[in-house]
Amino acid sequence: MKKLFKDLYEYREFLKTSIKKDIRGKYKGAWLGVLWSFINPLLTLMVYAIIFPLIMKSKIPNYLMYLMTGMMPWNFFTGAINSAAYCIIANSGIIKKVYFPREVIPVSIVLSNAIMFCITCVIILVFLIFTGVGFSWYMLLFPIILLLEVFLLMGFGFILSAITVYAQDVSHIVNVILMAAFYATPIVYDVSSIPEKYRFVLYLNPMTPIVTAYRDILFYKQMPNWAHLGYLFIFCVFLFYIGLAIFRKLQKGFAEEI
Repeated sequence: MKKLFKDLYEYREFLKTSIKKDIRGKYKGAWLGVLWSFINPLLTLMVYAIIFPLIMKSKIPNYLMYLMTGMMPWNFFTGAINSAAYCIIANSGIIKKVYFPREVIPVSIVLSNAIMFCITCVIILVFLIFTGVGFSWYMLLFPIILLLEVFLLMGFGFILSAITVYAQDVSHIVNVILMAAFYATPIVYDVSSIPEKYRFVLYLNPMTPIVTAYRDILFYKQMPNWAHLGYLFIFCVFLFYIGLAIFRKLQKGFAEEI
């Protein structure tokens, strides 16, 4: 990891350029530009906010706010995963022409998505005011939870970006897994609605403690479960090192494969 941070520091200008390129590229040619980063999640939330309380008879109080505090982190997660899977292939031109630490590419993808997530969190702040939920000092813990999610995404990003170069079908498999993982994460329902003997299954999903932690500090105004976050931290460190090792092992053949 020390070498990674050293490389990122030495190539920090290239990293900054890559992040800016990723952000601008998302809405290139769109009339509304970055406004789509607000419009897209709002439209999705409207659909779920209608379906689950009215049709599925969800009885969670202030359901729109409840849904928002779970959906936004999930959108960040899926957006970064999908972008990371193809990031090496998408940058094949520059990889063949210029030398730089290849790890910069998946790192820039995760960081650009993290920046966009922080921007869209303005929506959450606005709704916290207008729905009467309000603010609390627990919101100061937001950077810690964000850092955990970024760390988690970098581990997945290293693995997926490297493997997809050799087997592009992986991205399609990932989409199916993400679809299933959405319903295995307490976003549209509460953990308490699952029988206690089966709840452990939810916590095998690393996004469960993350979504729950965001919801605790923003919606419930309470301390997150530090035991769950502690286990998640250990998993993130393990995944990060494994992902980085896999990436460095496979990057030797990137130029030939792409």
